[in-house]
Amino acid sequence: MALVEVQPYLNVEPYLNFMPFVRQTPQRMVWFYYDQTADVLYINFKKPSVATDSELTDNDIVIRYEGEEVIGLTILHVGQRSPSNKWLEVKGFPRVCGS
Repeated sequence: MALVEVQPYLNVEPYLNFMPFVRQTPQRMVWFYYDQTADVLYINFKKPSVATDSELTDNDIVIRYEGEEVIGLTILHVGQRSPSNKWLEVKGFPRVCGS
């Protein structure tokens, strides 16, 4: 039997790191979409979702709202960011999410 090269995206460990965040979302579901051309990461907490308002933070993260509910984040310039930096901290986000 030939050995198959395991692709990095098949490593489940990084995905498990998301679980604390997923458990805090209203529907316990999160969808990700990366647009490589625009270098933008879309994170949705609700599907279907229709944003009725949005807010651009100082660190180029768009918080998307449906009424008063946060339904997603749009993270700009993803390729320029490092996971070790605290680039995803959104001031007021826990307050907005009701935590």
